[in-house]
Amino acid sequence: MEKQVYMNRELSWLKFNERVLEEAERSDVPLCERLSFASIYQSNLDEFFMVRIGSLMDCMSLTPDERDTKTNMTSEEQITAALSRIRMLNARKDKVYDELMHSMAEQGVRFVDFRNISEEESARLEKYFDSEIAPLISPFVVGRRHPFPFLKNREIYAAAVLDRKNSRAKIGSRPSGTDVYPRLIEVSAEKHSYMLSEELILHFIYKVFNNYSIREKTLIRLTRNADIDADALYDEDIDYRAFMEEIIKRRRKLAPVRLEITRELNGEIVDTLCEYLEMSRALVFRCSTPLDLSFLFRLRDVLRQKTELFYPKRIPRPSPQFVRELPILDQIKEKDKLLSYPFQSIKPFITMLREAANDDEVVSVKMTLYRVAKQSEIVEALIDAAENGKDVLVLVELKARFDEENNIEWSRRLEAAGCTVIYGLNGYKVHSKLCLITKRVEGKVEYYTQIGTGNYNEKTSRTYTDLSLMTYNQSIGCEVAALFNALASDTTLDETTELMVAPNCLQNKVLDLIEEETKKGANGYIGVKLNSLTDKKIIDAFIAASKAGVKVDLIVRGICCLIPQVEGETENIHVISIVGRFLEHSRIYIFGKHNPKMYISSADFMTRNTLRRVEVAAPIYDNDIRDEILDMFRTMLSDNTQARDLLPDGTYKLRTPSGKVINSQEVFYDRAYTQSSSPTPGPSS
Repeated sequence: MEKQVYMNRELSWLKFNERVLEEAERSDVPLCERLSFASIYQSNLDEFFMVRIGSLMDCMSLTPDERDTKTNMTSEEQITAALSRIRMLNARKDKVYDELMHSMAEQGVRFVDFRNISEEESARLEKYFDSEIAPLISPFVVGRRHPFPFLKNREIYAAAVLDRKNSRAKIGSRPSGTDVYPRLIEVSAEKHSYMLSEELILHFIYKVFNNYSIREKTLIRLTRNADIDADALYDEDIDYRAFMEEIIKRRRKLAPVRLEITRELNGEIVDTLCEYLEMSRALVFRCSTPLDLSFLFRLRDVLRQKTELFYPKRIPRPSPQFVRELPILDQIKEKDKLLSYPFQSIKPFITMLREAANDDEVVSVKMTLYRVAKQSEIVEALIDAAENGKDVLVLVELKARFDEENNIEWSRRLEAAGCTVIYGLNGYKVHSKLCLITKRVEGKVEYYTQIGTGNYNEKTSRTYTDLSLMTYNQSIGCEVAALFNALASDTTLDETTELMVAPNCLQNKVLDLIEEETKKGANGYIGVKLNSLTDKKIIDAFIAASKAGVKVDLIVRGICCLIPQVEGETENIHVISIVGRFLEHSRIYIFGKHNPKMYISSADFMTRNTLRRVEVAAPIYDNDIRDEILDMFRTMLSDNTQARDLLPDGTYKLRTPSGKVINSQEVFYDRAYTQSSSPTPGPSS
């Protein structure tokens, strides 16, 4: 019998979201942090339906016989397997939600409905409904003369099956997730009790449809496909930014991929809804929890003063590599620097941009932007540089999914300030994280380069683990300059010496490095940290290395389509996943036991990254930085608190400490506090 060494991508992702859910289930995680993980589980699942299930449904319609290259499953088989797994996970989500609400009640915060409130509270809520909500309601009735309305993506609606004398049943509905009134309604300030606005509307829906009797009622929430191929639709004669704005509008109207309901409905009514929405009943999910758990973050705030219910406070520390009083560029010229987020602050990088904006010797600043903060100091620094007469080139990736509108707005502001703005390549997303500052000193050109694993986003730099290399290496600077020139000419690099640059020279270089280690046999070593591993060519190269005796350590947060520890196939491959307080986002490639070749990168080992995006991996030459990254990698491998081992049967097992407790993220923060000569705050901070 052939041994299974591959895992389906979609099912592997669901295993990742299961690990997120497990954090909500863990009794050793502070209560308010468990609320966050429950909400993240749901928002992750929303995106999974919008992107992955949507993509598979498109595939099922267009190429029904196409099969997954690793597990030979058709799109339909993948959807069926995923939906089955999701139902099991949602049952766990419903259970843990009830446990969390019970624990919140023990802390004095009640989340109530009309079954567990007093008559006085009920009367107060009815008065609130009549005065604050009812005037804003615009109900509609579906019948022969009234077509089924358009339901917005992820909007919550209160729906009822209506009866009237001598009239057939109708469906009445009303959007309840409006921004006009608050979603979380205070029932009693003294008791810290709250109710969701949609539950209030559903309770009083008989007042909305007062000419009918209510046969059944429920809350519903529709999820729509968000997977749309902008490049396939683009017309060269159309302004690209205007085209992307139209794409965003189109996405809002794409086909449904999931319908969630909160109450049991007659089967015929469910069939009728599915008929109206032109969707399969297999995509209908009954939920016993609220349909949108984002309000849990608001509930957390009610208990903010109870610090024991949260992770201990952590603030990004100043990097000991920089001297605050000296210019950043001068310090980079002296020695390469590495910032490690969120343990160290992003401020040195922002300071570097501000210095460049005001440095008479700086002639240009070039940068790629994929996801940026709503209020971005980084973009403001680029605007300042342009207004100070610097040549500023910014590649703004308008195809960054779900960030398109924010990026479109920033691109307008950058253009208005005098920056040259480009939008990337036809057919390729530009996902690399590059900043190049060029100075002219006594007639000589000098490059200062920053290459990172994460976005130029001050907000996520406090919650995502990422690495940022800042170097004066002129060879690296020349290649980054060549890449920017290529991007401005609507192409990319075909050959590189220092960097790995997708789509043309990253996957092949990685395969060559794996092959070098494979030839060493038991003397070879490969260590890689990624968000996802799906690229079959690279997976097969890892398998070949394992068979040759090479030890392969993989730290893969999310999707991992390679099953390790399979005898005779992957027995020398070890895979762990770390899911904890901060989102693991950095990518590290290590090849060799002694004096290894080492890179940090924006690229996961997914075919979309290695062949269909512009990605960059930067070599690490500075010995101190190499030692630091190696130590970080080994610390993560030894994590026995947040790490889970991927087992040969495809399941993940949470490690339990035996001896010294190691939470790698906390270790790195402790070091950051020690190195910045500041006391580590305790639980009461």
